[in-house]
Amino acid sequence: MPTESHPVQLREARVEDAVPLTRLMLASRAAAMPYLARVHSDEATLAWMTHVLLPGAEVLVAEFPASPEGGGAAEPAGFAALDGTELEQLYIAPGLRRRGIGSLLLDAAKRGGRDELTLYTFQRNTGARAFYERHGFTAVAFDDGSRNEEKEPDVRYRWRRSG
Repeated sequence: MPTESHPVQLREARVEDAVPLTRLMLASRAAAMPYLARVHSDEATLAWMTHVLLPGAEVLVAEFPASPEGGGAAEPAGFAALDGTELEQLYIAPGLRRRGIGSLLLDAAKRGGRDELTLYTFQRNTGARAFYERHGFTAVAFDDGSRNEEKEPDVRYRWRRSG
């Protein structure tokens, strides 16, 4: 949990983040969306993370820093991946949801010189939908699921900087 003594820090993702970010994404998806079809193996997801997402997107990692007392390495708490103005991914470790980490990542994405962000989320993912709506996103289109691999109906959201 982010606190003054253990704040979450943001940094750019590195190649060596592929394994922990893949684990975090798979665990987060399973916890938040148990109904979602698994269309790729863990190995294929890791390959996608390694060869597609990390080299091709702007990926921000939220992590708790390693303990100064030697308590181990920093552990990722969440990550966000952006491709231009499209928020492609935003995942938080299952035990760390509702602690401000997603808001921190989303705020960083908004501050990245963008006047607009768009994203898709599944219609049944009511937690994510409420999160994005609290952060000023508006639903602009609903799809039947034919556009995604999971064949799960989704919704397109847009955020625009005001002023």
